[in-house]
Amino acid sequence: MAEATLTISSRNYSSWSLRGWLLCRMAGLNLAVEVLPGSDASTRAELLHLSPSFLVPRLEHGATMVWDVLAIAEYLNEVRPGAGLLPEAPADRARCRSVSGEMHGGFVNLRSALPMNLRSLHRGFKIFNGAKGDIERICTIFEDCLSRSGGPYLFGARPTVADAMYAPVCTRFRTYDVPLPFTAATYRDTILAWDLMGEWTALAEGEPEEIEELDMEF
Repeated sequence: MAEATLTISSRNYSSWSLRGWLLCRMAGLNLAVEVLPGSDASTRAELLHLSPSFLVPRLEHGATMVWDVLAIAEYLNEVRPGAGLLPEAPADRARCRSVSGEMHGGFVNLRSALPMNLRSLHRGFKIFNGAKGDIERICTIFEDCLSRSGGPYLFGARPTVADAMYAPVCTRFRTYDVPLPFTAATYRDTILAWDLMGEWTALAEGEPEEIEELDMEF
């Protein structure tokens, strides 16, 4: 029997669901996943960026319920301290929390212009200037973290909260054929080759539902 349940909206479209699932798997939870239907109003509000506050992904672990991705990360770090969700050194933990918080609360132009869609591929996609600024900042974060840690993940040899937070961005870089400098492209490929990402993507490809607004022809 699963020790925890994670409620998500969509594997194909929901970057927040992916982040929450990665964190739970990285923490080693024996996890059951419940997927809300695409017709659910809160699901569509999340996926179409129509609400600033979402109740998914939602983790139920015993009597505890947590529904914000960063709150899930901090909770899992407390109950699974040996999972290595945060780096060991205090300065690295602070940096990991900082870049994770930046993703959690920022990059609005990128989210709007390049919605997550694992089943799509848009060659030569034209990126508008607002999103370009977000992409440049993300590439700077990758370069800074990897130059300090030596990679292959942002804080060293194993994934942390920061990698879970930026993993959906790496899928967007592939979906929309975003040209990247060498370090960022190498990191993107590392994340896309991550076994957990392969597992999630395979499940996403089997999802029957499509959301017309997110499957439009660009």
